[in-house]
Amino acid sequence: MTSPHEPSEFGAAEKNTGDAAPSGHKGDSPAARIARNTASAVLIVLTCILVPIALLTVWVHDIALDTDRYVATVAPLASDPAIEDAAIKRITHAADVRVDGKKAASDIAAWLQAQGLPPKAAQAVKGLGPQLDSAVDATVQKVATRFVRSNRFERIWTTANRQAHAGVVHALTGQGRGAIGVNGGTVTLDVGQAVDQVKQALIDAGLAPASKIPDVNKQMVLFQSDQLDKIRKGAHLLDTIGNWFPVIVMLIGAAGVLLAHRRRRALIRTTLGAAFACLIIAIVLVIARRYYLDHLPPQVQSKAAAAAVFDRLLHFLRVSLRTAIVLGVVIALGAYLIGPGRLPRAVRGTSERAADSAAHWAYAHQVRTGRAGTWAQAHRRWIALAALLIVALVFALWNHPTVLTILLLVLVLLALLAVLALLAASGRATKDAEKLAPPRP
Repeated sequence: MTSPHEPSEFGAAEKNTGDAAPSGHKGDSPAARIARNTASAVLIVLTCILVPIALLTVWVHDIALDTDRYVATVAPLASDPAIEDAAIKRITHAADVRVDGKKAASDIAAWLQAQGLPPKAAQAVKGLGPQLDSAVDATVQKVATRFVRSNRFERIWTTANRQAHAGVVHALTGQGRGAIGVNGGTVTLDVGQAVDQVKQALIDAGLAPASKIPDVNKQMVLFQSDQLDKIRKGAHLLDTIGNWFPVIVMLIGAAGVLLAHRRRRALIRTTLGAAFACLIIAIVLVIARRYYLDHLPPQVQSKAAAAAVFDRLLHFLRVSLRTAIVLGVVIALGAYLIGPGRLPRAVRGTSERAADSAAHWAYAHQVRTGRAGTWAQAHRRWIALAALLIVALVFALWNHPTVLTILLLVLVLLALLAVLALLAASGRATKDAEKLAPPRP
């Protein structure tokens, strides 16, 4: 935002904010300069590679290994149509009511015949055995469907997953147990409580044979992969590193930018490189999803349910990758706009002229900021820097920021800079008016 009066809050950028060598580097020998630039390049490349790995670390540590976060992640699955259909099939199969329809029909036919029913009619009743089996199966499925699509199933799902979080930790780190079982590369969820409630509902509905439902396998396969052991080893390492890894990556990136000969350009390259690396990982996740669903093992009962589970478990990782991509682009764009290029100069100059015009119009209409305007004009760069640091701190402290978070903070920062520009322009208008005013007698 340059103006005829003085540079913008970042007005010194084109002179000494990074496109020129830092003063401490002017006396460096050629060998030292080459070593510093090489170190900077290595650190920047390393940062770009490590940023998506840092996001994966946060996902494993804060989501997969945090009970509340995990429950919040999988809770919507209870009302997912694919999960509901898979649960209905599994519960119906587990709650299989074995009624010998043929024998029951024969007994009824014999009793009716003893009561005087003609033999042909009794024979017709005896042939109703398959229909009795079908009616019982339909009843079981109807009760299971009504149960799964009720709030009771959602509560059981949430409770089971909360209790099962220890099983997820066991799946990723080999520690803990829960309702989720891990056997080799197969992850299952115990739906025994749901089966028991469906069994009781059948008995209450008058289907007495339901009391004889056998104690069969009540495990619902959620995930299967031959690579689970390798994933567990990697997750254990990432969990050990914990939340420190992102901080380390930020320090590596900052060191790379500070060692660079042209820091502003180094910042742009670092942020764009990190954003590109996150984009690659996001694309890899899409490919991995398609590959996984196309090669589902027979243990997984429902492809749609497997897709729903896959998408929910990786939801926050995908959000983090998108957030990192947008953040990288926003920082790079901001660094570019404070630079000495023709377009940045034109943008800043236009905004400053607009602020000056508004300030002079306001001054002419007796709308003045007084000392606040002149103080803002005198300390504009420091105020702008403080606003930038505050916004950055808010973002750093934000719990799991998203793309909307970035856009909101960018709008807030732009609004603060616009107000600052207007205050500074008002201060300049006040000074100009005081210079043109005749001296007091």
